[in-house]
Amino acid sequence: MTTITALIFAAACYGVATMLAPDTEGRADIIIIDAVAAFGDLERSGVIFYHSRHTQALEKSGKDCSACHQTMDGRLSPKFMRVEDISRSMVMDTYHDNCISCHQDTLDAGEKSGPVTCGECHIRESAPMSTRRPMGLDKSLHYRHAKALDNKCEQCHHEYDEGAKKLFYAEGKEGACLYCHRTTAEENRISLKDASHQDCIGCHLERTAKNLDAGPVTCLGCHDPAEQKIIEKADNLPRLKRKQPDAVLLRAASAGDGGLQSRMDAVAFNHKAHEAYNDSCKVCHHAELMDCRSCHTQTGSEKGNHIKLERAMHQTGVDTSCIGCHTREQQAIECAGCHSAIVKSPPQQQAYCKTCHATPSTAVTAAGNPAQVETARIAQQQLDSRKPMYGTYADADIPDIVIIGQLVSQYEAVELPHRKIVTTLVRNLENSKLAAYFHADPGTVCQGCHHNSPPAEKPPLCASCHGVPFDEKNPSKPGLSGAYHQQCMNCHDRMGIVKPDSRDCESCHKEKK
Repeated sequence: MTTITALIFAAACYGVATMLAPDTEGRADIIIIDAVAAFGDLERSGVIFYHSRHTQALEKSGKDCSACHQTMDGRLSPKFMRVEDISRSMVMDTYHDNCISCHQDTLDAGEKSGPVTCGECHIRESAPMSTRRPMGLDKSLHYRHAKALDNKCEQCHHEYDEGAKKLFYAEGKEGACLYCHRTTAEENRISLKDASHQDCIGCHLERTAKNLDAGPVTCLGCHDPAEQKIIEKADNLPRLKRKQPDAVLLRAASAGDGGLQSRMDAVAFNHKAHEAYNDSCKVCHHAELMDCRSCHTQTGSEKGNHIKLERAMHQTGVDTSCIGCHTREQQAIECAGCHSAIVKSPPQQQAYCKTCHATPSTAVTAAGNPAQVETARIAQQQLDSRKPMYGTYADADIPDIVIIGQLVSQYEAVELPHRKIVTTLVRNLENSKLAAYFHADPGTVCQGCHHNSPPAEKPPLCASCHGVPFDEKNPSKPGLSGAYHQQCMNCHDRMGIVKPDSRDCESCHKEKK
């Protein structure tokens, strides 16, 4: 192997490592050496190890990765001076004999070196905060790797043949590494950490030795946030093909439900469009590249962690569900002003459901038990029939200035630039396909303020629901003054509007003289 920057493995390469919380002043190469914890409680604290310092020192001495890492199946083992952990004493002796002897030899040569006594390594102090970030392949990096390898998918993707006890390439079944390689080793599968460091860094080293373009081989090169930001992004990415359809008809009933049928209509899902919205298939297909129903059934299954299909699709607060992802998009500054204040009541929820569940079950059952190609055709027809709504009513139909004078007392009436507000909201959403499909009516944008009335060109006034005196029997409904201030101030805060200042009374209504 040529002399190159010594191989830096991510945290946990040396054993059962503990990564610390991120900090802006931390490092991405911190490793806590505590491999013997796999055999029981630690007798001393783990050793704080700065990998970059060691690899830089080795490089200055003309040494490379093999100074610390042995070869296993043609690739360097991520473990220090060993390929497996046999016993507690073996692991301890490996570190003590090799680390201390290297440090002592360096000291004897009159050079700066590391500690050689127990207390100098096993210190009870907090390590600097780790800034290490996980590394993975987004669509851009995947494309660059495929191009560099001449689309030879078998270089990375493989499955395990139980009978032959070896790896093989299964064309058309390619998936993310984490679909098989988990956080820890299982059965015949090494951990994701070991798999990525053996294969990814091993390949990078081999290409470097051949003077070919290659990726990083250091902790910082892969896991440092600043380094990740400067990774080159490929333009005009082609669609990643995995025999996936352009459109999918999402239905609840599956083979795992024992004939149980759903009362909800099917959902026409634009699979091709959603591919473009995300950096990786793993955003939705977090366990495998299969139909969601293969894990999440209507009644729940062990394979899907007993998360029912309805929850998998509608759970809020997670990015892997449809509603969770859409709700996250509603937190964008151009959307948050309205959506943060809207409370969906049951009648609104029912209409909301129909936005997605719009393909009548009869359209599917009429085809008997349609194959995928037929359901894809039905889904595409449904998608083609949907008309996005990018605007609202004509300017002439939108009041320009609205005088709010019902509560005139200490202050003058408020001159609300009504039309300006409406047109600004619409303009902010002109590039949002999500809003265009869910704002199905010209008056939908009006519901941001007129939140408990159906979309209409002339919605009822605020005073129609909110009385001047506060209704003590209905504490969830503020009085008129509270409603105005809550609605306006919340919108200004969520959308980052600084002028007029929502905390300065006279920015909206002048004080009476």
